[in-house]
Amino acid sequence: MVGAGPAGLACAHGLARRGHGVVLFEALPKLGGLNEYGLATYKTAGDFAQREVQWLLSIGGIEVRSSQQLGRDFTLEGLLDGFDAVFLGLGLAGVNALDLAVPQVAGVRDAVSFIAELRQSDPAQVPVGRRVVVIGGGMTAVDAAVQSRLLGAEQVTMVYRRGPEAMSASSVELNWAQTHGVAIRHWAAPKEILSEAGELRGVRFAATVQQGSQLVETGEQFTLEADMVLSAIGQAYVAAPAGAALALQGGRIAADDDGLTSHPRVWAGGDCRHGGRDLTVEAVEHGKRAAVAIDAALRGPAVATTSTTAKSTTTQARHG
Repeated sequence: MVGAGPAGLACAHGLARRGHGVVLFEALPKLGGLNEYGLATYKTAGDFAQREVQWLLSIGGIEVRSSQQLGRDFTLEGLLDGFDAVFLGLGLAGVNALDLAVPQVAGVRDAVSFIAELRQSDPAQVPVGRRVVVIGGGMTAVDAAVQSRLLGAEQVTMVYRRGPEAMSASSVELNWAQTHGVAIRHWAAPKEILSEAGELRGVRFAATVQQGSQLVETGEQFTLEADMVLSAIGQAYVAAPAGAALALQGGRIAADDDGLTSHPRVWAGGDCRHGGRDLTVEAVEHGKRAAVAIDAALRGPAVATTSTTAKSTTTQARHG
């Protein structure tokens, strides 16, 4: 298994239950994926992610190799040479960048790394601005905005380029943000990160409007003062580590309902798989269903002839 997020862990557990030896590869030091690195600190009391990981591993039969990254420490071809089947739960390792020049000043960063740093260190030691602008309209934007307020930011504003109905964050999450004093502004696109004398000063925005299927600027502009800007405009699947062996669809790994990819011995699940909704519950279902399919494949007549080899099933997990 490559990737120890919800999909990879679920697949590893499902295969171990069925008697297969599983090797779980994880690029980061801790297992758990987004449950460990991607949820705001205020949502994760009691170290729940690691307690869940320990429960899953207690079944036995799962060997963990953390800090092992696909494309750096091993390859997909190497895994296929050493294992009967591979499950990819790679998640979305790429962070979408703002489509504008970013000055070399402190205080401009992506919200994903901000949240991860808070989870892996003492939140009191993580710098937060007094006036924070969060660009984006999803759950990560809400987490970053609310977390900033809880850490003492005096003014936090979420800015989204379209209307409220287009935001991917749920209405419950958006209400939660506003309850914590987060201001939300719609119909505005970032145009320039403003700095002076090497210090962050704010963000200049252009007002937008929907015209048919196009989002256009109205010509009106405004500026929000800021000493911290957090970008939360989405993540993307990075195809390079897995190589060219797998077909893609919509920028993610193409797979059937059981997770089988274009390679007959590679399955995929979680956020890296095309068609998903980026939900933890769906990633877990992907892993569970792939475990059933992999077990059936390994018990089939085509694999039975090679069962005398010393191979094991590999579940590689990262952020799936």
